[in-house]
Amino acid sequence: MPKPEPVPAKAGASVEVKLPVQLREGYHVNSNMPPDPYLIPLKLSWDAGPFTAFEIVYPKPILLKLGFFPTPVPVFTGKFELTTRFKVAASVPPGLVNLPGKLRYQACNDRMCLPPKTIDLTLPVSVSR
Repeated sequence: MPKPEPVPAKAGASVEVKLPVQLREGYHVNSNMPPDPYLIPLKLSWDAGPFTAFEIVYPKPILLKLGFFPTPVPVFTGKFELTTRFKVAASVPPGLVNLPGKLRYQACNDRMCLPPKTIDLTLPVSVSR
């Protein structure tokens, strides 16, 4: 993934960050709310700190009929965005802050699923007063 540009944010305000995701052709990931506990959901999380994620917005999933499941399954495919809304603590000093996060997913195609993965994310935020 290319290194993201720092997101501008003001101390004491809220900021919205869009995380672009691109899946390999022919692959999908389960939505954030799959219909069965056996299916691993897509989950974006951010570490606690001077930024509090108060909302994570996932796109509307598409329904895909898979051979191993009796009903169509809500999934994400291709290119999509995950949007996080953060509250920035008023006490954050101006400057660059790296916000650590994680993205957990399981990529599948129409024949098989790869092992679940969690990738570490770093969101650079440029804080001003």
